[in-house]
Amino acid sequence: MEAARRRQAPVPEGSRADWLVRALGRAGVLPRAEAERAVREGRVEVDGRVETEPFAPVLAGSAVRVDGQPCSLEARTRALMFHKPPGVVVHGSDPEGLGTVFERLRAVLTPELRGYEWLAVGRLDRDTTGLLLFTNEERLVAHATAPRTHLPKRYVADVEGSPSVEALRQLREGIVLEDGPTRPAGARLLAPSRVELVLTEGRHHQVKRMLAAVGHPVLTLHREAVGTLSLDVPEGAWRLLSDAEVEQGLGFRA
Repeated sequence: MEAARRRQAPVPEGSRADWLVRALGRAGVLPRAEAERAVREGRVEVDGRVETEPFAPVLAGSAVRVDGQPCSLEARTRALMFHKPPGVVVHGSDPEGLGTVFERLRAVLTPELRGYEWLAVGRLDRDTTGLLLFTNEERLVAHATAPRTHLPKRYVADVEGSPSVEALRQLREGIVLEDGPTRPAGARLLAPSRVELVLTEGRHHQVKRMLAAVGHPVLTLHREAVGTLSLDVPEGAWRLLSDAEVEQGLGFRA
């Protein structure tokens, strides 16, 4: 009851307000799971008192200490691209034990970036490879995944058979799927059994369903670009995006 009350408690106007554990993760102090543990263990002080409720409301200007060390909650928007390998899932845990993208990413991040709570911007299937974006900013996730944004995403799929001119026309004009017609897509043949698709929406398994609908089930799928950002790091590697890339490539102003 107390936790629920604290989550709903009003916060003063002025600077950005948030829950304590989320603010710590956004600012790069501690990722959320570690932050929650630290708070419950009484290792976090807010404005001079020990705070043991992870979802206590705080302001960006609050005086916060973790293990006695002062920490700033001021946070700039950070974003990075990661080249997702096959086999791992974009979930917090993997019941099959093959691993998650969060585990793979954290294993290769520099120490100064491991304190952030990195949020995946959208999802890729377990067997899909390619560009996956991460950020510490929930507003960027919402912007990039909102249907109204129509952020283009470019995929390359190896398929069964060789799509005809008619099949490509259908893809370009839109396919009627069980959840309704798709938006028109960019579609071109790169090789006899390799198709490039550019979508401006992000339905569940959309690329696979569209290609199956025109008679060419997907064998492998790779995402090459999101917005105007093209994947330029090796599999399993990452790099930070500049503020200009986030603003111009994804259309998001922090």
